[in-house]
Amino acid sequence: MAGGRVRRLSRELLLLVGICVLVLLVVNAFVARPFVVPSGSMENTLRPGDRLVVNRLAYAFGGTVQRGDVVVFDGTGSFLPYAAEPGAVRGALAELGLLPTGNSVYVKRVIGVGGDRVTCCGTDGRLRVNGVPLEETDYLAAGDAPSSVAFDVVVPAGKLWVMGDHRSASSDSRDHLGEPGGGTVPEEKVIGRADWVVFPVGRWSSLDRPAGFSSIGGSTGHGHQG
Repeated sequence: MAGGRVRRLSRELLLLVGICVLVLLVVNAFVARPFVVPSGSMENTLRPGDRLVVNRLAYAFGGTVQRGDVVVFDGTGSFLPYAAEPGAVRGALAELGLLPTGNSVYVKRVIGVGGDRVTCCGTDGRLRVNGVPLEETDYLAAGDAPSSVAFDVVVPAGKLWVMGDHRSASSDSRDHLGEPGGGTVPEEKVIGRADWVVFPVGRWSSLDRPAGFSSIGGSTGHGHQG
């Protein structure tokens, strides 16, 4: 009798664990996904090892990627020609946020969206979007210049120009200028918007869109570059 009770409890426990795992996988796939920051390319906004909540519904139901958003995206085909497939166990743990995601997934800040002309640097040393100088003091890493690489790009429709906040330590759109796509990332490759840092506890914070991007307003097109 006791053995039967133990077996029944074991089955119920396994069923409960299975349901919990299934719920987590569904939430990760459609609602919110955990992400482990793999490098210092976004310091000091994000630090290596920070755990993020990536909002997968941010751009659903008519929502669009905005300048200033911190996004997590698959760089296969833009930043990388292909991606090695992780093992089944490692892939599952990465999906649950228990291990860093594979090397094809990046986290960067959106600087330009489709139709924008993004240049660096003007006579004042600042990055410009559609001719408007971008105020970056809220997030640019201390001591970093907006860019050590000069560029002048028009972002194609449906694409994004992305950069790290730690510009001197970030491999981003600037590093892929001569490749197919010109360094831009297709919007459909965006996994979601990074909304919260949830771990370590002392790093809890929301990742709000910086005020400097409000100066760009609704401006579109190629703009005059001074």
